[in-house]
Amino acid sequence: MASDDVAQLADSLAKTQVGEGELSYKGQGLKLNDAQSAEEIVKAIREFKGLQALRLEGNTVGVEAAQAIAKALEDKSDFQCCYWSDMFTGRLRSEIPPALNSLGAALINAGAQLKVLDLSDNAFGPDGVKGIEKLLKSTACHTLQELRLNNCGMGIGGGKILAAALTECHKKSSELGAPLSLKVFVAGRNRLENDGATALAQAFQLMGSLEEIHMPQNGINHPGVTALASAVQHNAQLRVLNLNDNTFTKKGAIAMAQALKHLRSVQVINFGDCLVRSEGAIAIAEALTDGLPILKELNLSFGEITEEAALAVAKAVERKDQLEKLDLNGTSDDEGEPEEDDDEDDDEEEEEDEEEEEDDDEDEEEEEEEDEEEENEEEGEDEPSKPSQMSTPPSASRPPDVSSFLCFPSPDKLLRLGSKRAELIQQQVDVADVGKTVEAFLKISSVYKEDDPEVKTAVLESIDAVLRKMFSLPSAQTFSFISSLLVMLGLLKSEDKVKPVAVVAGHLQCLEHAVKQDYFPREHIAVLHAFMARPNKSLETCVSARDSLRSTLQRLQPES
Repeated sequence: MASDDVAQLADSLAKTQVGEGELSYKGQGLKLNDAQSAEEIVKAIREFKGLQALRLEGNTVGVEAAQAIAKALEDKSDFQCCYWSDMFTGRLRSEIPPALNSLGAALINAGAQLKVLDLSDNAFGPDGVKGIEKLLKSTACHTLQELRLNNCGMGIGGGKILAAALTECHKKSSELGAPLSLKVFVAGRNRLENDGATALAQAFQLMGSLEEIHMPQNGINHPGVTALASAVQHNAQLRVLNLNDNTFTKKGAIAMAQALKHLRSVQVINFGDCLVRSEGAIAIAEALTDGLPILKELNLSFGEITEEAALAVAKAVERKDQLEKLDLNGTSDDEGEPEEDDDEDDDEEEEEDEEEEEDDDEDEEEEEEEDEEEENEEEGEDEPSKPSQMSTPPSASRPPDVSSFLCFPSPDKLLRLGSKRAELIQQQVDVADVGKTVEAFLKISSVYKEDDPEVKTAVLESIDAVLRKMFSLPSAQTFSFISSLLVMLGLLKSEDKVKPVAVVAGHLQCLEHAVKQDYFPREHIAVLHAFMARPNKSLETCVSARDSLRSTLQRLQPES
């Protein structure tokens, strides 16, 4: 069968060396429990002369397998890049630190000079950070350029350990005449909060070399934002600053605006859903007027900004020749006069809460970790780190609307739309517009969680409501929908300049659900299967979901 040939080709390609100096086992779903199960990888590493990069994303590596792989890496002095995200699925949290310790020690012994360390989507918590602490302090990381720790559940404690390790690395490397010059730092969804963010800000200020900072969804309030603002102005080459879905309030926004005045290289600013308030937005507008000459993207959406403040921002970017995107969605129609008092009240409440909680922070962290180990012994596949139930999300006091959810979706926002969420979303989406329907499908499905029944049900009900209505239209352009979906998933090229989304497992899991429903046109099953059977880089981060979808599509195809 042609599909079998394609599958064999994809499997073959996945096991070959990709690019000069790189060995890839990315997305193969390998269960490496012991040394014997890792023999193939160990042999390939030993035989690979000049190995510079090893990709183990999307597999699951146990302690013994990690030790065997580490042994093979001990003489790889040319090694530079660790692509090790989503590498411990299903492992006990207690297994992860010793596995990381073994791998780190091997790289140190090899005399490696790392450029990239990516451990995103591994729910290792503060203990996991301890597992890489020695590596981060070693000469192997004096040359580190990219550190990616997105969605690792580090918490405040892990953030402090990480900051101290980076500080030590900078100190030791400076003594040798070549200071650490980290360029990219990614640590979204880690519950860093104010103390973790403040500790990292001090390390950022010391390094002064960052070009990209991504720290969305960390529960950071204005004290942490202010600390980060102080740090970023010392990083003159900063190009991307993403602090989406933290809580600035007026104080944090004004401090950040002052910092932006010192920067000339910034191209992307994402302060969406950050509650910058009107005064903060006006301060940012002033910074735009005075500087940021090559800005390309600015997101201040859903920040409780009045129309007057939004207009001030719009006017400030009028002459930004390189601006490609300005997002001011969620602007309020209110006049905004009482806003200052409300803002002060919020700030005072935050300060009071911080003072009350300060003495109990360490106890809460310990309790949180114990609860996670008891209730969550095994790491989840789709969303390993979950916010503590003891801390309130920044936007919890603001009931979301459908527009807010569709612009910046999150599981929490979806659930807070209430029991009629599916109906509300269906009414909001213009299903006669294929592009908008595809966009809505991708937004909704991006928050899908297989291991959270409430979120899973809410997502699937919303997907069903939108697609059922769209496919039932007499004028429904069903093939256009499929084509647009394939384009947005990066599986089909478009003549228009369309930027595909970053595919996550939820997109494919929800599509698998949809194709099994009675509303989905059977004639498009074969088309979808053909594209899912082809090797494609855009799906490499969610191979398990892709394979499951492909299997379902194969079953649903009519027998020839």
